[in-house]
Amino acid sequence: MLNNQAQRTQRHRQPGRVDSDTDLSGVTLTISIVVYRPDWDVLCDTLETLHVAVTQALACRLDSVTLHLVDNGADPAAFARLRDLVSRVWPNTEHCTWHAILSAANVGYGAGHNLVGNADESDYRLILNPDVMLEPDALVEALAFMRSHTEVGLLSPRAVDQFGRRQYLCKQYPAVLDLLLRGFMPAWIRKAFRKRLHRYEMRGVTEERPVESVPIASGCFMLIREWVWRRVGGFDPKFFLYFEDFDLSLRVGAVSTVIYHPCVRIRHLGGHSAKKGLHHIRLFARSALTFYAKHGWRWW
Repeated sequence: MLNNQAQRTQRHRQPGRVDSDTDLSGVTLTISIVVYRPDWDVLCDTLETLHVAVTQALACRLDSVTLHLVDNGADPAAFARLRDLVSRVWPNTEHCTWHAILSAANVGYGAGHNLVGNADESDYRLILNPDVMLEPDALVEALAFMRSHTEVGLLSPRAVDQFGRRQYLCKQYPAVLDLLLRGFMPAWIRKAFRKRLHRYEMRGVTEERPVESVPIASGCFMLIREWVWRRVGGFDPKFFLYFEDFDLSLRVGAVSTVIYHPCVRIRHLGGHSAKKGLHHIRLFARSALTFYAKHGWRWW
């Protein structure tokens, strides 16, 4: 439980300003990114901003960080291009290394992250999308917070899209009506249910102070304590794409605390599965059925 003093400290701290005495010594971090036929320019931006954030964390005496890139494309030529890109953006050093894994087939988003395994024996694991750009201080803020709040098992950041508009990554437990309204209804119908959708997206709650016991966090950026990751068994591979983060959030919340932290800031270019075509709509529907069969139906 965050005490009042901790909440006041986080509320008045200026984003982007890292305390000069922030000490991450002894902390180790594993980062995993899963790609499938990526936009190379966007991926390059992701890796560059990630490397800046890692460099700032290393300056705060972060012990080590290991980046794992999993290519689900099963294309050796694309994999070679991926390795070349990473080697240019992310040079291996004593405290900062990377590895690439070529999957034999597209095993899915969650199963791709599971391929990283537990080899690094790290303290924390960052699940990151290939279309997320980190602010320079994002990792320092996140790791420092997690280190001082041992009850927190998973941290979700403050996000904006490419135009600077807020994205609400934290959600309440989804009713079927919420998913239909948010993903498939025209704007005039969504407007009529605006208050309901705002409650679902936790607007007005996830603003300028940390929020504890968040039910659902987005998988685009999940900083999770390694022992929590192992205890829940990582992602459920039954979710090929979509809802794997919903499922993981609920399982993490059963053994620890999921928190929203506004001083950890990212820019996320993804989302909008209903606008990606019929194939993605089918994947979304299939995963929704799997999710509700596992965790229980809520219609409205």
